[in-house]
Amino acid sequence: MSGLHIPIGTPDGSRTEHAENLLAPNPSAMTLDGTNTWVIGGDDVVVVDPGPEDEAHLRRVRDHLGERRVTEILLTHGHFDHSGGARRFAEMVRAPVRALDPRHRLGEEGLADGDVVTVAGLEIHVYGTPGHSFDSLCFWLPQDRAMLTGDTVLGRGTTIIARDGGLADYLRSLDRLRAAAEGLEAQALLPGHGPVLPDPIAALDGYIAHRRRRLDQIRAARAQGARTPREIVKIVYADVDRSLWAAAEMSVVAQLDYLDRL
Repeated sequence: MSGLHIPIGTPDGSRTEHAENLLAPNPSAMTLDGTNTWVIGGDDVVVVDPGPEDEAHLRRVRDHLGERRVTEILLTHGHFDHSGGARRFAEMVRAPVRALDPRHRLGEEGLADGDVVTVAGLEIHVYGTPGHSFDSLCFWLPQDRAMLTGDTVLGRGTTIIARDGGLADYLRSLDRLRAAAEGLEAQALLPGHGPVLPDPIAALDGYIAHRRRRLDQIRAARAQGARTPREIVKIVYADVDRSLWAAAEMSVVAQLDYLDRL
């Protein structure tokens, strides 16, 4: 892959040869720098995750494209920080919205594992990666050897297991991405939040090891007498900012459900 560019200090403007990121202005503890809106193609483009319903951001993306035509809008999943602006952006550029979840589609076509979307002579291969949410997808760009990972893998830290996700699915998805990254010789992960990850194998190995470590910590917390998710958070996530404890509690619920099903 040629043309990998990682700006210093912000993921805005990150790009591979055929994909470019325009950062949405919605930073938070959960969204990191904000939502990464990826533009893929040439004279014709596909836009992945328009981001939240932020008129200024949507106009910035549209204006940045100039005379280029948006053929389709793709969603990695339906959470608002990725999909909230999709309907409005679709009106701006007169393009359909494709997603796994029918509730987020505009047009007749959805997205599913194994689909291949084409634009400007490029291919975008769809990988079903449930876990963070039930409808999470990743997109492989073979021409750039890059995988768009949505919230399945973030540029910093680790993702939560949302209420509409599940840890068993998530672990399977990480294993699938790890195998794909090795087999396809991936050279970059393009996340939905945070900077580009130029070493996919190391990033995915780190994610998998972190999940296994957390499960061991939760087993240990239970052995110490912790029973409720909040009691476990206080032990396992004691070094994490309290503003993130509610999100951590969601992940603990998912991990307890996973352990109780083993």
